[in-house]
Amino acid sequence: MLIAGLIVAAIGGALYMMQAFGRSSTRMAIGSGAAAFGAAVTPILMDQCGFAEGTTGVDHLFAYGLMAGGAWLALVLARAFLRRGEKKSTDDAAFAGEIRTGGFRLGWWVPWALLAPTLIILIIFLYTPAVQTFTLSTKLARLGAPREVEVCFANFTELLIPNPVALVAYPLISLALIFGARFWLQRTERNTIGHTLAEIASVLAALSVFVALYLMFSPGGGGSVAYRPVYVTTLIISVGIVVFGMTAGLAVAVLAFRGIRGGGAYRTMLVWPYAISPAVAGILFFMILDPTAGIVNHLAEVWFGWDFPNYREDPFMARFAIIMASSWKIIGFNILFYLAGLQTVPREQMEAAALDGATAWQRFTNVIIPALSPITFFLLVTNLTYAFFEVYATIDFMTRGAPAGATSVAIYEIIRVGVNNGDLGRGAAQSVLLFAAVIGVTMWQFRTSGERVTYGGA
Repeated sequence: MLIAGLIVAAIGGALYMMQAFGRSSTRMAIGSGAAAFGAAVTPILMDQCGFAEGTTGVDHLFAYGLMAGGAWLALVLARAFLRRGEKKSTDDAAFAGEIRTGGFRLGWWVPWALLAPTLIILIIFLYTPAVQTFTLSTKLARLGAPREVEVCFANFTELLIPNPVALVAYPLISLALIFGARFWLQRTERNTIGHTLAEIASVLAALSVFVALYLMFSPGGGGSVAYRPVYVTTLIISVGIVVFGMTAGLAVAVLAFRGIRGGGAYRTMLVWPYAISPAVAGILFFMILDPTAGIVNHLAEVWFGWDFPNYREDPFMARFAIIMASSWKIIGFNILFYLAGLQTVPREQMEAAALDGATAWQRFTNVIIPALSPITFFLLVTNLTYAFFEVYATIDFMTRGAPAGATSVAIYEIIRVGVNNGDLGRGAAQSVLLFAAVIGVTMWQFRTSGERVTYGGA
């Protein structure tokens, strides 16, 4: 099975180089060799555990996935090296016979010497722990235990359904829907019913990715970890934090941008929640929403005569409380950037739109929103990163994952399993999975939202 994977990688590398450089036998051979080498690195380092006796089809899928990733990385490096060689040859030919102006030239080692402090810090505190986390994810390791046992991909496969055919089919179906909707969108004319339907189909096709992931994660039972509820909870809370935080941040920023007396101090007070930690935000909302001594319960009883329900006993209210607390924490950050962005909106366009009879809402949607698209894109990425990684302390102080795991998001589950339960291997595997998910979502944002961002007059 390993040989078959290497053969496929070699053929794919040759086709990749042919698509990039044309039918050049030398470059195709380089691509074939680079892909085969990259695909062989991971199985060799892991002693071919993914293809060992007794492994399942899901283990084989993980092994082939790592081989594909290694082959792709090797091909990217090989293509960059070949492109650089072509550029150097082109530059030398362009300057042939010409007199070049003199200049101060440094040795090749000078940039590396200047970058050395940063590179050393990154290697020690970022890259080395990342490699160690991946290594730990392939082991059965307990906190305080003197020994570790190699389990290959078992910590990952227990998070997924045991059917390898379905694991391949679900993402392929989702990709087919995405490319089909894109093809339909390109073949229809704008401002037609067909184009509108194609746009709706594109949105639904993009959402099919999340449905495919839902079906791929294990619902529990049969020795598998119930990771599907964690995925659903992470999705709900993360989307809620991003949507509410950015929407409220923009709305407050627009109101605060108006010229009012003492506006500077008022805007400063709006930004200060970002200065506190997520733990403090959790404590504040824990006290505010407490069913016995909280201010919300007191006001509800005084004004309306009814008791405020215990949010920690209802899944919907618990998730809503986490979203509110986390959004309040990040809203100051969003206000700060939107206030800065509103200062760059061209006043001439606003005045021209007003003279043309555009209402305040039309000016907001057609002038302000497009002008703020670079900041919105930046905040989309940063808010999503915050929602994935920085809500642990808020959840820990408010609900501790209750009720019945309804607020146990991915980062909370990682710390609960890896630290609280002492199962370092499973915790590391879930952290690697979360890291891959964040990379995938970020790349998807750059491919979709990034294409609609306009900078200045571009």
